[in-house]
Amino acid sequence: MTTSGTFAFNPALGSLALSAFGRIQVRPTELTQRHLFDAQQESNFLLSEISNLQPNLWTVGLTSTALVAGTATYSVAAQTVMILDAYITYGSPATDRLIFPVSRTEYASYPDKTSQGFPTVFWYDRLVAQTITLWMVPDSAYTYTLNYYSCRQVQDTNYINGQNVELPYRFLDAFVSGLAHRLSRIYRPEQEQIRAADYKRAWDIAAGQDVENVSLYIVPGLSGYYR
Repeated sequence: MTTSGTFAFNPALGSLALSAFGRIQVRPTELTQRHLFDAQQESNFLLSEISNLQPNLWTVGLTSTALVAGTATYSVAAQTVMILDAYITYGSPATDRLIFPVSRTEYASYPDKTSQGFPTVFWYDRLVAQTITLWMVPDSAYTYTLNYYSCRQVQDTNYINGQNVELPYRFLDAFVSGLAHRLSRIYRPEQEQIRAADYKRAWDIAAGQDVENVSLYIVPGLSGYYR
């Protein structure tokens, strides 16, 4: 059996857009500058949608922030969409300790928001200028580092220099299906429902594989959590 021996299939945005137009029967000879503009706009709207369908494992990264004694609130990068896990590193040798998320309502319920000690929880405030607020407020007993895994938005698409879309191989069909669905709203509205069903199927297949294949254990919390 003869095979290619390569694993390099990753078309640029322009090629993916042509495929999406092909799915709604808009041929390359029919394309105008307006078609290409709409395809780029809709591809970025599609990535905005995908960024809301979290977690997307290929966008997960670790951020580390040095904490300052007496300072509770820290900036979060604007492209952050979701914070997954957070932990504090402290001491020598370095020790890691998980901290847990609380809601705005839970944080508001704390009567002593300025009390200093070892941080145990965080409130992620999803403003335009996002922040993370710790409680208790870091004290000076240790040098603390806040570490958190977060999902960020997918990078913008662009035709310039044959740029690719920031997606793994397993999501390429879902992207083309989603782009075809969006373009059908503009150029082939009679196909919108068909293209929507095609997109859903492709997305469900891709998203179903975008998981960590590990066991899940659920146990009752029978004891306290102490430092």
